[in-house]
Amino acid sequence: MSKRIVVIGGDATGMSAASTALRHAGDGELEVIVLERGHYTSYSACGIPYWISGHVGDRDELIARSPEEHREAGIDVRMRTEATAIDLEKRSVSVRGIDDGDAYELGFDELVIATGAVPTVPPLEGSDAQGIFGVQSLEQGEEIVKDLADGDRRRAVVVGAGYIGVEMAEAMVVRGIETTIVDQAPEPFTQVDPDMGALIREAMEGMGITVLTGAGVDGFDVGEDGRVRAVRAGDTVLPADIVIIGLGVKPNVALAEDAGLTIGASGGIVTDVRMQAAPGVWAGGDCVEVHHRLSGKGVHIALGTHANKHGRIIGTNIAGGYGAFPGVIGTAISKVCDLEIGRTGLTESEAQAAGFGYVSTSVESTTTAGYWPGAETMTVKVLAEQRTGRLLGAQIVGRPGSGKRIDVFATAIWNAMTVEEMTFMDLSYAPPFSPVWDAVLVAARKAAKEVQGEIPASPV
Repeated sequence: MSKRIVVIGGDATGMSAASTALRHAGDGELEVIVLERGHYTSYSACGIPYWISGHVGDRDELIARSPEEHREAGIDVRMRTEATAIDLEKRSVSVRGIDDGDAYELGFDELVIATGAVPTVPPLEGSDAQGIFGVQSLEQGEEIVKDLADGDRRRAVVVGAGYIGVEMAEAMVVRGIETTIVDQAPEPFTQVDPDMGALIREAMEGMGITVLTGAGVDGFDVGEDGRVRAVRAGDTVLPADIVIIGLGVKPNVALAEDAGLTIGASGGIVTDVRMQAAPGVWAGGDCVEVHHRLSGKGVHIALGTHANKHGRIIGTNIAGGYGAFPGVIGTAISKVCDLEIGRTGLTESEAQAAGFGYVSTSVESTTTAGYWPGAETMTVKVLAEQRTGRLLGAQIVGRPGSGKRIDVFATAIWNAMTVEEMTFMDLSYAPPFSPVWDAVLVAARKAAKEVQGEIPASPV
Protein backbone atom coordinates (compact mmCIF):
# COMPACT_ATOMS: atom_id res chain seq x y z
CA MET A 1 0.00 0.00 0.00
CA SER A 2 1.39 3.42 -0.95
CA LYS A 3 2.13 6.09 1.62
CA ARG A 4 0.25 9.38 1.18
CA ILE A 5 2.20 12.64 1.36
CA VAL A 6 0.20 15.86 1.59
CA VAL A 7 2.07 19.07 0.80
CA ILE A 8 0.61 22.46 1.72
CA GLY A 9 2.12 25.01 -0.68
CA GLY A 10 3.21 24.54 -4.27
CA ASP A 11 6.23 26.77 -4.65
CA ALA A 12 9.93 26.24 -3.89
CA THR A 13 9.88 24.08 -0.75
CA GLY A 14 6.66 22.22 -1.44
CA MET A 15 7.40 21.22 -5.01
CA SER A 16 11.04 20.48 -4.30
CA ALA A 17 9.99 18.17 -1.45
CA ALA A 18 7.35 16.46 -3.61
CA SER A 19 9.66 15.99 -6.59
CA THR A 20 12.60 14.77 -4.49
CA ALA A 21 10.48 12.27 -2.55
CA LEU A 22 9.04 10.78 -5.76
CA ARG A 23 12.44 10.66 -7.41
CA HIS A 24 13.99 8.67 -4.56
CA ALA A 25 11.05 6.39 -3.78
CA GLY A 26 10.25 3.17 -5.61
CA ASP A 27 7.37 2.88 -8.08
CA GLY A 28 4.02 3.04 -6.33
CA GLU A 29 5.52 3.68 -2.89
CA LEU A 30 4.24 7.26 -2.56
CA GLU A 31 1.05 9.13 -3.36
CA VAL A 32 1.89 12.84 -3.35
CA ILE A 33 -0.84 15.49 -3.19
CA VAL A 34 0.04 19.20 -3.32
CA LEU A 35 -2.44 21.90 -2.24
CA GLU A 36 -1.78 25.32 -3.77
CA ARG A 37 -4.12 28.26 -3.18
CA GLY A 38 -2.76 30.37 -6.04
CA HIS A 39 -2.67 30.06 -9.83
CA TYR A 40 1.01 29.11 -10.24
CA THR A 41 3.57 26.60 -9.00
CA SER A 42 7.37 26.69 -8.88
CA TYR A 43 7.96 30.33 -9.78
CA SER A 44 10.62 32.88 -8.91
CA ALA A 45 9.16 35.48 -6.57
CA CYS A 46 12.60 37.11 -6.49
CA GLY A 47 12.26 37.85 -10.20
CA ILE A 48 8.99 39.78 -9.91
CA PRO A 49 10.57 43.27 -9.57
CA TYR A 50 12.64 42.60 -12.69
CA TRP A 51 9.54 41.56 -14.65
CA ILE A 52 7.80 44.75 -13.51
CA SER A 53 10.82 46.84 -14.57
CA GLY A 54 10.95 45.14 -17.97
CA HIS A 55 14.32 43.47 -17.48
CA VAL A 56 12.43 40.17 -17.75
CA GLY A 57 10.22 40.34 -20.80
CA ASP A 58 7.54 37.79 -20.02
CA ARG A 59 5.88 36.44 -16.88
CA ASP A 60 6.30 32.84 -18.01
CA GLU A 61 10.09 33.22 -17.85
CA LEU A 62 9.69 33.27 -14.06
CA ILE A 63 7.86 29.93 -13.95
CA ALA A 64 10.20 26.97 -13.58
CA ARG A 65 7.53 24.27 -13.87
CA SER A 66 3.78 24.49 -14.43
CA PRO A 67 1.10 22.44 -12.60
CA GLU A 68 0.69 20.34 -15.75
CA GLU A 69 4.38 19.47 -15.80
CA HIS A 70 4.26 18.43 -12.15
CA ARG A 71 1.21 16.27 -12.83
CA GLU A 72 3.04 14.57 -15.68
CA ALA A 73 5.76 13.73 -13.16
CA GLY A 74 3.22 11.94 -10.98
CA ILE A 75 2.26 14.67 -8.48
CA ASP A 76 -1.45 15.29 -7.79
CA VAL A 77 -1.42 19.10 -7.88
CA ARG A 78 -4.66 20.72 -6.74
CA MET A 79 -4.68 24.40 -7.67
CA ARG A 80 -6.84 27.09 -6.08
CA THR A 81 -7.15 24.78 -3.09
CA GLU A 82 -6.30 25.75 0.47
CA ALA A 83 -5.78 23.91 3.72
CA THR A 84 -7.98 25.39 6.43
CA ALA A 85 -6.93 23.22 9.38
CA ILE A 86 -4.50 20.47 10.39
CA ASP A 87 -5.47 17.72 12.82
CA LEU A 88 -2.29 15.99 13.96
CA GLU A 89 -4.13 13.41 16.06
CA LYS A 90 -6.37 12.30 13.18
CA ARG A 91 -3.55 12.79 10.67
CA SER A 92 -5.79 14.81 8.39
CA VAL A 93 -6.02 18.20 6.68
CA SER A 94 -9.24 20.14 6.16
CA VAL A 95 -9.35 21.35 2.57
CA ARG A 96 -11.45 23.91 0.72
CA GLY A 97 -11.69 24.86 -2.93
CA ILE A 98 -11.24 28.62 -3.18
CA ASP A 99 -13.37 29.06 -6.29
CA ASP A 100 -16.06 26.40 -5.76
CA GLY A 101 -16.13 26.23 -1.95
CA ASP A 102 -15.97 22.43 -1.93
CA ALA A 103 -14.73 21.19 1.46
CA TYR A 104 -13.36 17.80 2.40
CA GLU A 105 -10.92 16.00 4.70
CA LEU A 106 -7.65 14.62 3.37
CA GLY A 107 -5.78 12.03 5.41
CA PHE A 108 -1.99 11.85 5.37
CA ASP A 109 0.86 9.62 6.42
CA GLU A 110 3.39 12.42 6.08
CA LEU A 111 2.67 16.17 5.94
CA VAL A 112 4.82 18.94 4.47
CA ILE A 113 4.02 22.50 5.54
CA ALA A 114 5.38 24.97 2.99
CA THR A 115 3.02 27.88 3.55
CA GLY A 116 5.65 30.55 2.93
CA ALA A 117 5.40 34.06 4.30
CA VAL A 118 2.86 36.86 4.27
CA PRO A 119 3.67 40.52 3.64
CA THR A 120 3.79 42.96 6.52
CA VAL A 121 0.95 45.41 5.87
CA PRO A 122 0.19 47.89 8.66
CA PRO A 123 -3.51 48.61 9.28
CA LEU A 124 -3.42 52.20 8.08
CA GLU A 125 -6.25 54.45 6.98
CA GLY A 126 -6.80 54.05 3.25
CA SER A 127 -4.60 50.97 2.90
CA ASP A 128 -7.33 49.15 0.96
CA ALA A 129 -7.40 51.80 -1.79
CA GLN A 130 -6.86 50.93 -5.42
CA GLY A 131 -3.30 51.47 -6.58
CA ILE A 132 -1.67 50.11 -3.39
CA PHE A 133 0.19 46.85 -3.98
CA GLY A 134 2.34 44.28 -2.25
CA VAL A 135 4.93 42.23 -4.13
CA GLN A 136 4.63 38.80 -2.54
CA SER A 137 3.15 36.64 -5.29
CA LEU A 138 3.12 36.33 -9.05
CA GLU A 139 -0.55 37.32 -8.97
CA GLN A 140 0.39 40.59 -7.25
CA GLY A 141 3.08 41.15 -9.86
CA GLU A 142 0.43 40.72 -12.56
CA GLU A 143 -1.75 43.32 -10.87
CA ILE A 144 1.09 45.85 -10.82
CA VAL A 145 2.04 45.26 -14.46
CA LYS A 146 -1.61 45.64 -15.50
CA ASP A 147 -2.05 48.78 -13.41
CA LEU A 148 1.02 50.41 -14.90
CA ALA A 149 -0.19 49.58 -18.40
CA ASP A 150 -3.74 50.84 -17.80
CA GLY A 151 -2.98 54.37 -16.66
CA ASP A 152 -0.60 57.29 -16.67
CA ARG A 153 1.46 56.65 -13.56
CA ARG A 154 3.94 59.49 -13.07
CA ARG A 155 4.62 59.35 -9.33
CA ALA A 156 5.35 56.28 -7.23
CA VAL A 157 5.88 55.95 -3.50
CA VAL A 158 7.59 52.84 -2.16
CA VAL A 159 6.99 52.18 1.53
CA GLY A 160 9.96 50.32 3.01
CA ALA A 161 13.61 50.43 1.98
CA GLY A 162 14.61 46.80 2.38
CA TYR A 163 15.24 44.26 -0.37
CA ILE A 164 11.82 44.51 -2.01
CA GLY A 165 11.68 48.26 -1.49
CA VAL A 166 14.93 49.12 -3.25
CA GLU A 167 14.27 46.61 -6.03
CA MET A 168 10.82 48.07 -6.64
CA ALA A 169 12.24 51.61 -6.52
CA GLU A 170 14.56 50.51 -9.31
CA ALA A 171 11.61 49.07 -11.25
CA MET A 172 9.74 52.37 -11.05
CA VAL A 173 12.79 54.43 -12.05
CA VAL A 174 13.51 52.16 -15.02
CA ARG A 175 9.93 52.72 -16.15
CA GLY A 176 10.48 56.48 -16.02
CA ILE A 177 8.30 57.07 -12.95
CA GLU A 178 9.22 59.73 -10.39
CA THR A 179 9.95 57.71 -7.27
CA THR A 180 10.07 58.34 -3.53
CA ILE A 181 11.07 55.66 -1.03
CA VAL A 182 10.01 56.01 2.62
CA ASP A 183 11.38 54.19 5.65
CA GLN A 184 11.23 54.84 9.39
CA ALA A 185 14.89 53.81 9.92
CA PRO A 186 17.62 56.47 9.90
CA GLU A 187 19.13 55.05 6.69
CA PRO A 188 17.76 52.81 3.94
CA PHE A 189 18.42 49.09 3.79
CA THR A 190 18.71 48.13 7.45
CA GLN A 191 20.12 44.75 6.43
CA VAL A 192 23.48 46.57 6.46
CA ASP A 193 24.95 48.92 9.04
CA PRO A 194 23.91 52.61 8.98
CA ASP A 195 27.28 53.78 7.64
CA MET A 196 26.81 51.51 4.62
CA GLY A 197 23.16 52.51 4.40
CA ALA A 198 24.28 56.13 4.08
CA LEU A 199 26.23 55.15 0.95
CA ILE A 200 23.09 53.53 -0.45
CA ARG A 201 21.07 56.67 0.26
CA GLU A 202 23.65 58.85 -1.49
CA ALA A 203 23.68 56.59 -4.54
CA MET A 204 19.88 56.39 -4.74
CA GLU A 205 19.55 60.15 -4.51
CA GLY A 206 22.09 60.40 -7.31
CA MET A 207 19.75 58.26 -9.42
CA GLY A 208 16.92 60.75 -8.90
CA ILE A 209 15.13 58.76 -6.19
CA THR A 210 13.83 60.81 -3.27
CA VAL A 211 14.80 59.03 -0.04
CA LEU A 212 12.74 59.93 3.03
CA THR A 213 14.02 58.21 6.18
CA GLY A 214 13.15 58.53 9.84
CA ALA A 215 9.51 58.80 8.80
CA GLY A 216 6.76 56.29 9.38
CA VAL A 217 3.73 56.20 7.10
CA ASP A 218 0.52 57.33 8.86
CA GLY A 219 -2.03 56.66 6.15
CA PHE A 220 -3.13 57.17 2.56
CA ASP A 221 -5.27 59.83 0.93
CA VAL A 222 -7.89 58.33 -1.37
CA GLY A 223 -9.72 60.00 -4.26
CA GLU A 224 -13.44 59.83 -4.93
CA ASP A 225 -12.74 57.07 -7.44
CA GLY A 226 -11.30 54.91 -4.68
CA ARG A 227 -7.72 55.23 -5.90
CA VAL A 228 -4.76 56.30 -3.78
CA ARG A 229 -3.73 59.91 -4.26
CA ALA A 230 -1.04 60.47 -1.62
CA VAL A 231 0.95 58.94 1.20
CA ARG A 232 1.02 60.69 4.58
CA ALA A 233 4.29 60.43 6.52
CA GLY A 234 4.25 62.73 9.54
CA ASP A 235 3.96 66.30 8.31
CA THR A 236 4.91 65.26 4.79
CA VAL A 237 2.32 64.47 2.13
CA LEU A 238 3.69 62.59 -0.88
CA PRO A 239 1.51 62.66 -4.01
CA ALA A 240 1.27 59.18 -5.52
CA ASP A 241 -0.29 57.53 -8.56
CA ILE A 242 0.86 54.10 -7.38
CA VAL A 243 2.11 52.84 -4.00
CA ILE A 244 4.24 49.76 -3.40
CA ILE A 245 4.35 48.24 0.09
CA GLY A 246 7.75 46.67 0.71
CA LEU A 247 7.88 46.33 4.49
CA GLY A 248 9.11 42.78 4.49
CA VAL A 249 7.36 39.54 5.36
CA LYS A 250 6.57 37.36 8.34
CA PRO A 251 6.24 33.57 8.47
CA ASN A 252 2.79 32.25 7.53
CA VAL A 253 2.31 29.97 10.52
CA ALA A 254 -1.39 30.26 11.37
CA LEU A 255 -2.18 26.65 10.37
CA ALA A 256 0.86 25.26 12.15
CA GLU A 257 0.23 27.27 15.31
CA ASP A 258 -3.44 26.24 15.45
CA ALA A 259 -2.33 22.61 15.07
CA GLY A 260 -0.11 22.93 18.14
CA LEU A 261 3.30 23.01 16.47
CA THR A 262 6.07 24.99 18.16
CA ILE A 263 6.64 28.56 16.93
CA GLY A 264 10.04 30.09 17.66
CA ALA A 265 11.02 33.55 18.86
CA SER A 266 11.55 34.66 15.26
CA GLY A 267 7.95 33.78 14.41
CA GLY A 268 8.77 30.72 12.32
CA ILE A 269 7.93 27.05 12.83
CA VAL A 270 10.62 25.24 14.84
CA THR A 271 12.07 22.10 13.25
CA ASP A 272 14.98 19.77 13.91
CA VAL A 273 17.95 19.62 11.54
CA ARG A 274 16.01 17.22 9.29
CA MET A 275 13.28 19.89 8.92
CA GLN A 276 10.84 17.82 10.99
CA ALA A 277 8.41 19.80 13.17
CA ALA A 278 6.68 16.75 14.70
CA PRO A 279 6.70 13.02 13.93
CA GLY A 280 5.83 12.72 10.26
CA VAL A 281 5.28 16.49 9.94
CA TRP A 282 7.84 18.49 8.00
CA ALA A 283 8.19 22.23 7.40
CA GLY A 284 10.49 24.38 5.30
CA GLY A 285 10.93 27.61 3.39
CA ASP A 286 9.75 31.03 4.45
CA CYS A 287 7.46 29.68 7.21
CA VAL A 288 10.24 28.20 9.37
CA GLU A 289 12.87 29.33 11.82
CA VAL A 290 16.43 28.24 11.06
CA HIS A 291 19.69 28.09 13.00
CA HIS A 292 22.18 30.92 12.52
CA ARG A 293 25.67 29.45 12.49
CA LEU A 294 27.29 32.50 14.09
CA SER A 295 24.80 33.85 16.62
CA GLY A 296 23.45 30.40 17.50
CA LYS A 297 19.92 31.84 17.49
CA GLY A 298 16.82 30.86 15.57
CA VAL A 299 16.22 33.34 12.76
CA HIS A 300 13.74 33.89 9.96
CA ILE A 301 15.37 34.54 6.59
CA ALA A 302 13.02 34.38 3.61
CA LEU A 303 15.11 33.38 0.59
CA GLY A 304 14.42 31.01 -2.28
CA THR A 305 17.89 29.48 -1.94
CA HIS A 306 17.07 28.16 1.54
CA ALA A 307 13.54 27.14 0.54
CA ASN A 308 14.77 24.90 -2.27
CA LYS A 309 17.36 23.29 0.02
CA HIS A 310 14.72 22.66 2.68
CA GLY A 311 12.47 20.97 0.13
CA ARG A 312 15.22 18.69 -1.11
CA ILE A 313 16.12 17.70 2.46
CA ILE A 314 12.49 17.01 3.36
CA GLY A 315 11.91 14.92 0.23
CA THR A 316 15.05 12.89 0.87
CA ASN A 317 13.98 12.15 4.45
CA ILE A 318 10.43 11.22 3.45
CA ALA A 319 11.82 8.76 0.89
CA GLY A 320 13.87 7.03 3.59
CA GLY A 321 17.22 8.78 3.13
CA TYR A 322 18.92 11.23 5.42
CA GLY A 323 19.23 14.96 4.90
CA ALA A 324 20.08 17.72 7.38
CA PHE A 325 20.08 21.50 7.07
CA PRO A 326 23.29 22.98 8.51
CA GLY A 327 21.98 26.50 9.10
CA VAL A 328 22.44 29.95 7.58
CA ILE A 329 24.79 32.90 7.84
CA GLY A 330 22.55 35.57 6.33
CA THR A 331 24.15 35.95 2.90
CA ALA A 332 22.15 38.10 0.48
CA ILE A 333 22.62 40.39 -2.48
CA SER A 334 20.47 43.05 -4.10
CA LYS A 335 20.73 46.01 -6.44
CA VAL A 336 19.12 49.32 -7.19
CA CYS A 337 19.90 50.42 -10.75
CA ASP A 338 23.69 50.14 -11.05
CA LEU A 339 24.35 49.98 -7.29
CA GLU A 340 25.08 46.51 -5.91
CA ILE A 341 24.57 45.61 -2.25
CA GLY A 342 25.87 42.45 -0.59
CA ARG A 343 25.96 41.25 2.99
CA THR A 344 26.81 38.10 4.92
CA GLY A 345 27.29 37.09 8.54
CA LEU A 346 26.51 39.61 11.27
CA THR A 347 26.07 43.37 11.21
CA GLU A 348 27.38 45.41 14.12
CA SER A 349 24.02 45.43 15.90
CA GLU A 350 23.67 41.67 15.38
CA ALA A 351 27.20 41.03 16.65
CA GLN A 352 26.47 43.10 19.74
CA ALA A 353 23.18 41.27 20.36
CA ALA A 354 25.02 37.93 20.08
CA GLY A 355 27.57 39.08 22.66
CA PHE A 356 30.63 39.23 20.42
CA GLY A 357 33.55 41.54 20.99
CA TYR A 358 34.58 42.63 17.53
CA VAL A 359 36.58 45.01 15.41
CA SER A 360 35.20 46.60 12.28
CA THR A 361 36.92 48.21 9.37
CA SER A 362 36.03 49.61 5.97
CA VAL A 363 38.05 50.05 2.80
CA GLU A 364 37.40 51.67 -0.54
CA SER A 365 38.60 49.98 -3.70
CA THR A 366 37.83 49.43 -7.36
CA THR A 367 36.22 46.53 -9.18
CA THR A 368 39.13 46.29 -11.65
CA ALA A 369 42.66 47.61 -11.82
CA GLY A 370 42.38 51.35 -11.32
CA TYR A 371 43.82 52.05 -14.75
CA TRP A 372 41.41 49.70 -16.53
CA PRO A 373 38.76 51.59 -18.54
CA GLY A 374 35.47 51.66 -16.70
CA ALA A 375 36.88 50.82 -13.26
CA GLU A 376 34.09 51.19 -10.70
CA THR A 377 34.25 51.98 -6.99
CA MET A 378 33.11 49.96 -4.00
CA THR A 379 33.19 50.08 -0.22
CA VAL A 380 33.81 46.89 1.75
CA LYS A 381 33.17 46.58 5.48
CA VAL A 382 34.43 43.67 7.58
CA LEU A 383 33.71 42.56 11.15
CA ALA A 384 36.08 40.18 12.95
CA GLU A 385 35.99 38.68 16.43
CA GLN A 386 38.22 40.76 18.67
CA ARG A 387 40.48 38.08 20.16
CA THR A 388 40.41 35.26 17.64
CA GLY A 389 40.17 37.26 14.42
CA ARG A 390 37.40 34.98 13.16
CA LEU A 391 35.45 36.65 10.36
CA LEU A 392 31.99 37.58 11.64
CA GLY A 393 30.49 39.58 8.81
CA ALA A 394 31.01 41.57 5.65
CA GLN A 395 29.08 44.15 3.66
CA ILE A 396 29.68 45.54 0.18
CA VAL A 397 28.17 48.59 -1.47
CA GLY A 398 29.48 49.41 -4.92
CA ARG A 399 29.04 49.69 -8.62
CA PRO A 400 28.76 46.85 -11.15
CA GLY A 401 31.24 44.05 -10.54
CA SER A 402 31.41 44.47 -6.76
CA GLY A 403 28.43 42.64 -5.24
CA LYS A 404 29.27 39.00 -5.92
CA ARG A 405 32.52 39.37 -3.98
CA ILE A 406 30.29 38.83 -0.94
CA ASP A 407 30.38 35.12 -1.78
CA VAL A 408 34.09 34.99 -0.97
CA PHE A 409 33.35 36.35 2.50
CA ALA A 410 30.41 33.95 2.87
CA THR A 411 32.65 30.99 2.06
CA ALA A 412 35.20 32.20 4.60
CA ILE A 413 32.57 32.58 7.34
CA TRP A 414 31.08 29.17 6.52
CA ASN A 415 34.49 27.61 7.07
CA ALA A 416 35.25 29.63 10.24
CA MET A 417 38.27 31.38 8.72
CA THR A 418 40.09 34.20 10.43
CA VAL A 419 40.79 37.47 8.66
CA GLU A 420 44.49 36.65 8.91
CA GLU A 421 43.94 33.40 7.03
CA MET A 422 41.92 35.28 4.43
CA THR A 423 44.85 37.54 3.57
CA PHE A 424 46.58 34.53 2.00
CA MET A 425 43.63 33.28 -0.07
CA ASP A 426 44.60 32.52 -3.64
CA LEU A 427 42.10 34.74 -5.45
CA SER A 428 42.15 35.26 -9.20
CA TYR A 429 43.73 38.38 -10.65
CA ALA A 430 43.82 40.10 -14.01
CA PRO A 431 43.44 43.85 -14.60
CA PRO A 432 39.97 43.57 -16.24
CA PHE A 433 38.60 41.81 -13.14
CA SER A 434 40.41 43.03 -10.05
CA PRO A 435 43.23 45.16 -8.67
CA VAL A 436 46.34 43.13 -7.86
CA TRP A 437 45.22 43.39 -4.24
CA ASP A 438 41.51 42.63 -4.43
CA ALA A 439 39.18 44.52 -2.09
CA VAL A 440 38.48 41.24 -0.26
CA LEU A 441 42.16 40.85 0.61
CA VAL A 442 42.66 44.52 1.46
CA ALA A 443 39.69 44.52 3.84
CA ALA A 444 40.82 41.25 5.47
CA ARG A 445 44.37 42.56 5.90
CA LYS A 446 43.16 45.79 7.52
CA ALA A 447 40.88 43.86 9.87
CA ALA A 448 43.73 41.51 10.78
CA LYS A 449 45.88 44.50 11.75
CA GLU A 450 43.08 45.77 14.00
CA VAL A 451 42.79 42.36 15.65
CA GLN A 452 46.55 42.35 16.23
CA GLY A 453 46.34 45.82 17.77
CA GLU A 454 48.23 47.66 15.05
CA ILE A 455 45.13 49.81 14.50
CA PRO A 456 42.91 50.95 17.39
CA ALA A 457 39.81 48.74 17.57
CA SER A 458 36.37 50.16 16.96
CA PRO A 459 34.46 50.74 20.20
CA VAL A 460 31.86 48.09 21.04
